[in-house]
Amino acid sequence: MDKESKNEYEVNERIQYTDPISEMVKRAEREGQFENLPGKGKPLKLKGDNFSQEQQLYKTMKDNHVLPKWIELANEIDVLKEELAILHVEERKAKIKLTNKKIKQYNRLCPPSLQRNKIHE
Repeated sequence: MDKESKNEYEVNERIQYTDPISEMVKRAEREGQFENLPGKGKPLKLKGDNFSQEQQLYKTMKDNHVLPKWIELANEIDVLKEELAILHVEERKAKIKLTNKKIKQYNRLCPPSLQRNKIHE
């Protein structure tokens, strides 16, 4: 067999793979299904030159409903501290231990200027 007869039956097509999920997302974006999501397309409101990049990052994250873990821990710590005021001695010790554990995690994650002190009995 010569080379030409072999190529007669071969098709030189490139198969193009398209990801079905990506296609659905692109189609939904074109149709405008993502327009009403919180944070989508909001313009950045800068407070001037004294607004640091870190502050802008946290503001943008907050506007888009994405908060760093240390902010979530701070909220949990505040709730635990409020609960400490009404507890009895034995329950209080366990709650203080849990609070101090969360404070330790918080101090590892947050900026140095926002670190908290442990609670003593």
